[in-house]
Amino acid sequence: MACSVLATKKMQLILRVLLVAQLAWLTACGPQAVNSPYPTQHAKDNVLYTAFTQRSPKYLDPASSYSSDETPFTYSIYEPVYGYEYLKRPYQLTTRTATEVVQPYYLDKDGRRLPDDASGELIAQSVYEITLKSGVLFQPHPAFAQDSTNNYHYYPIPEQELKGKYALMDFEKMGTRELTAHDYVYGLRRLASPRVVSPIYAFFADHIVGMKAYGEQLRQIDSTKDKKQWLDLREFGFEGVEAVDDHTLRIRVLGKYPQFSYWLAMTFTAPIPWEADRFYHQPMMAEHDLSLNTWPVGTGPYMLTESIRNRRHVLTRNPHFRGEPYPCEGEPGDKEAGLLADCGKLTPFIDSVVFQLEKESVPLLGKFLQGYYDIPQVERGDYGVAMTVAAEDSPAKAALYKERGLDLRTLAESQLFYFGFNWLDPVVGAGDTPEQAEKNRYLRQAISIAFDWEQFVTIFQNDQGQVAHGPLPPGVRGYRALPEGYNPYVYELHEGNVQRRSIEQAQALLAKAGYPDGRDHQTGAPLILYFDSAGGMGSSAMLDWMRRQLQQLGVQLEIRATDYNRFQEKMQRGVAQMFMWGWVADYPDAENFLFLLYGPHARANGDGENASNYQNPHYDALFEKMRYLDEGPEKDALIAEMMAIVQKDAPWMFGYIPNSGGVYQQWVSNAKPTQMVRNTLQYLRLDTQLRAQKQALWNQPVWWPLWVLIGVIGGIALLAWRAVRAREQQTIRGES
Repeated sequence: MACSVLATKKMQLILRVLLVAQLAWLTACGPQAVNSPYPTQHAKDNVLYTAFTQRSPKYLDPASSYSSDETPFTYSIYEPVYGYEYLKRPYQLTTRTATEVVQPYYLDKDGRRLPDDASGELIAQSVYEITLKSGVLFQPHPAFAQDSTNNYHYYPIPEQELKGKYALMDFEKMGTRELTAHDYVYGLRRLASPRVVSPIYAFFADHIVGMKAYGEQLRQIDSTKDKKQWLDLREFGFEGVEAVDDHTLRIRVLGKYPQFSYWLAMTFTAPIPWEADRFYHQPMMAEHDLSLNTWPVGTGPYMLTESIRNRRHVLTRNPHFRGEPYPCEGEPGDKEAGLLADCGKLTPFIDSVVFQLEKESVPLLGKFLQGYYDIPQVERGDYGVAMTVAAEDSPAKAALYKERGLDLRTLAESQLFYFGFNWLDPVVGAGDTPEQAEKNRYLRQAISIAFDWEQFVTIFQNDQGQVAHGPLPPGVRGYRALPEGYNPYVYELHEGNVQRRSIEQAQALLAKAGYPDGRDHQTGAPLILYFDSAGGMGSSAMLDWMRRQLQQLGVQLEIRATDYNRFQEKMQRGVAQMFMWGWVADYPDAENFLFLLYGPHARANGDGENASNYQNPHYDALFEKMRYLDEGPEKDALIAEMMAIVQKDAPWMFGYIPNSGGVYQQWVSNAKPTQMVRNTLQYLRLDTQLRAQKQALWNQPVWWPLWVLIGVIGGIALLAWRAVRAREQQTIRGES
């Protein structure tokens, strides 16, 4: 009987174990998805979920920040005086904290005011006098917290009171105050501080009156101070940046530089309250990772409320933000795309934005397709391009993207990749005599015809780009779309259609250059050209393609592959014959691209960005005139004339303009891809009910494995029961 009892207990134990396993499985198949980056019930919250894949943003101090992965934070938290119209193209400046986009007034070398149409050569200073909006408030921050006697709660702060405080939310007391012109002055002074690492200081010092001398003054002052002591920049100023009153900012720029207005739309010029600078400079703040780089202070639509390095960051609606109306105008097609539906409504629409670390792109895109992320990465413009290409290559992916209702958009943006000829080279360059100059120009034009950049875009860009006909990309004033802006030296116009000139025409130009069939007409030696490539790419498919283009002319191409440092050295010395380079717009003005061909900016033996070392006195004279002009017909005419000069001279093959783009879930409204407008988060809207519905639909649990498991468990239980019963019967018979 004891054996029977023991067998029965064993059977009960087996059944209990199997029951526990079954319950565990049922629990695992509950409503919470195991790979969702947030609890499923939060899908209905007015929160946008996105990801980052590399590292946490390193610099959120606007004086230091210059990386694209930092811009979703800096441009949502800080407000320069200007910004860009969200929907309009070409890009147009608009206001953020300023009451209007102002035109500067001009002074001569004696400080006398000049007329608005004064010649640029007469202008010694351009004075920008900017009026700020009233009632703009900073976000809640402990640096502003004061008691009833106006003493600051956290200045000075005893070190023991910092115990356990590693985030802004760890401070109990918060405060705010109104934005003033003094905050912009303080922010611009910080650019020159020896205690701040700013990549833009040297540029501003060359343009703002007195800033270079101011930087030297601060270095001398700082050398005499204890580095633990706060450097109060309110005590040291300079003529170029001043607050006329609390709501009037005055900036003096050397000479005439109309493009300076665009720099006022960048966060380098954002306001910094002195209270925050002082707050973060206290002892032990750095040890607690409390600084402007980690916990910024701004007046923008969002504030940083959670920051776990290399894991998660959260932007939350700034409760003091005044609200800015959604735009009512855009470019053709925006209304039809639903981008004007929120006209006039106050932004931001979303309460919070959560950035979650995803170390690998595959799980990131997997979660995006499951509906857990609303946008893969806010600042990245390559996801839309990659997924568009994937849909074109795979019918299955195309069907999946359509079923998911993804909003895929790609467009040519304000960047350019060009193929350069070195103007200092005797074969492809300027030439020593007028006759040689003409022959070399024929050679460059012949090569430009032979290189089929349409084919290049198809093969190497998966048709995600467009061929350039000049040095200006879309979105920049002065760019002309086809057929108006076609390059007549490389293309022909037939019944309104732009067609590349024939290879026979290229061969004829090659003969005029002195190389019939690719051989020197005097010596019969084959023409060999040299392409300098960085990174050891001599056997790549792209370089093989380049060789084939020149083979059509009977010209040989040799690749000089080297590492990037060696390549840079050769470019600096001006000894690379041909090369490929690119440029991305800092601001949407033609000057930002046309200066790449300005003679005095030649790279050889200098620091300029004219990598081709192109020299044309007529072009340079037009550039010097154009750069002083405000937007208008006269400037447009000069740009068109400069375009015609470089199309004829062909110092570049103008190459191609790559696409960028975005991909958005169907419940994300008002999304428009852009590389220039950085404060996009405040314009987005979510349909959270639709998100929750789609997540539930796309992530339904698969139940059939459970029923199979239940069957297996039941079978095992039955076999166990039979085994125990058989053992009991044997025991009974044995006892009898």
